[in-house]
Amino acid sequence: MTTATASRSVPALARRASAVTGTGTLLRFMLRRDRIRFPAWTLGLTLLMTYFATALDTIVQSPADLAGMTAFTGSPAGALFGGRGFGFDELTLERFLAGQYGLYVAVGAALMGLLTVVRHTRAEERSGRAELVRANVVGRYAQLTAALALAATMALLVALLIGGLLISRGYDPGGSLLFGASVGAVALAFAGVAAVTAQLSEYPRAASGMAGAALGAAFVLRGLGDMAAVQGSGPSWLSWLSPIGWSQQTAPYVHDRWWPLAVSLAFTAAATAIGFALSARRDFGAGLVPPRPGSPRAAAWLASPFALAFRLHRASLIGWSASLLVAGLAYGSFTQPMLDGFENAPEDLVAIIGGADNLLAGFLGMLGLTMALTVGVYAVLAVQSLRAEEAEGRAESVLATAVSRRAWLGSHVAVAALGVPWLLLVAGLGMGIGAAVSTGDAGLLGDLVLGHLAHTPAVWLVLAAAALLYAAAPRALPVVWVVLGYGLIAGYFAPILEIPEGALRLSPFEHVGEYPLEEVSVVAVVVLAVLAGGLVQAAVTVFRRRDLAGGA
Repeated sequence: MTTATASRSVPALARRASAVTGTGTLLRFMLRRDRIRFPAWTLGLTLLMTYFATALDTIVQSPADLAGMTAFTGSPAGALFGGRGFGFDELTLERFLAGQYGLYVAVGAALMGLLTVVRHTRAEERSGRAELVRANVVGRYAQLTAALALAATMALLVALLIGGLLISRGYDPGGSLLFGASVGAVALAFAGVAAVTAQLSEYPRAASGMAGAALGAAFVLRGLGDMAAVQGSGPSWLSWLSPIGWSQQTAPYVHDRWWPLAVSLAFTAAATAIGFALSARRDFGAGLVPPRPGSPRAAAWLASPFALAFRLHRASLIGWSASLLVAGLAYGSFTQPMLDGFENAPEDLVAIIGGADNLLAGFLGMLGLTMALTVGVYAVLAVQSLRAEEAEGRAESVLATAVSRRAWLGSHVAVAALGVPWLLLVAGLGMGIGAAVSTGDAGLLGDLVLGHLAHTPAVWLVLAAAALLYAAAPRALPVVWVVLGYGLIAGYFAPILEIPEGALRLSPFEHVGEYPLEEVSVVAVVVLAVLAGGLVQAAVTVFRRRDLAGGA
């Protein structure tokens, strides 16, 4: 009986082994393809942490300086945008660094994990390269296994680099390694999320979008939960529904708790298992959610390049609209609790927000900037989708007809440009409704809508810069993320990091004004819009001169 059982188990073991055959070879191939992306992600996140640590060392010269900086970060608004800040009652430099800035490094790590997995799974199937690879001796699960192994390698390296960086600055070794591990855990969690979303749709853009929506939901849940925890009332348990929140609960340099990372690892293992199970239930190149059958005849309104561009961006616009509406409602509904939390706040903190007489306006202006930066992410992703259209040959098919390059690129940029004010309007409406219900002041709806829409030309400038990079050097397109990253740092941390006024003006989001705290600068609106138009014109001119698919 034992012999029979063993003989039956051999084929099962062989099948499991054959399912991952070729994983090592694929991993080496992925490392070769990501020879630029790999160091860009890992070193980029480490350099971001280096910047934060260096800036704090420069600014904080005495305990009084550090105590003054905690006024905002220890408030409900600070918890919303940074985290609840463990140990801020007995603050040290490393506690402030991990509790306030660690969130943004963790979000970057999450993007690294999810984009890496989608790039090497769903995008490979869509391009046709995976089919050629699978024609060789490669197991069914090898592609996904190698992609997850690559994401895990990147996460481990980021954890070690950040931990080593902090140790080299004289911080506590245990807390430093824990902080690095917490950042890597977020990358692993969202790599697992991407392993699932890559099985649902046959389009890499949709897979990335769904994983990105999960990241956005995690950020919102964490923000609402941390804000409730700081003000001492409300659903603080929401933080425990977020993979970002699990990493923050480790509380480096305070409690040094490693066990919340077990939750992250368990979530990663479960998501990965689901991803493998779903991959076995679908055909190669297909998604579990099949595309909706189209009409056998094309509608008349699709006869123009602009209409085709709108059709291609429609699903993305719908998803972003729904997400921003929900996020706006959630953030807006916490307006009154935030104001209540500032009743006994220090004067320095109140001054940072806008002063005792402008506390509400300052908070709402900050929320408007947050949504503008978020819509900026949409704008960059919209331009990145053009590179996919070109690399996969669909742009060539369109341009083979009576469609000029100017019309093709201009149509896509125009659709994205029209999507920017629409998304800002949706976010403003959601936040205005939430704030109006929370405070009982219906007039906030109009203020928030105007405050959000005022950021339109700043986002247009980011969109135009991305279009120019795509037209001139597609491989350099990721550089545009630096603009959004700098806008975030300048918008949130300028008072703390003491960024010079001249350096602040380099961010397009610093010119219009954070309405209703500040009046909208009509001059800035016009100048930014004109600059955006000029960059788009330059992009169209450059695109007409380069070879199609150059650098793709």
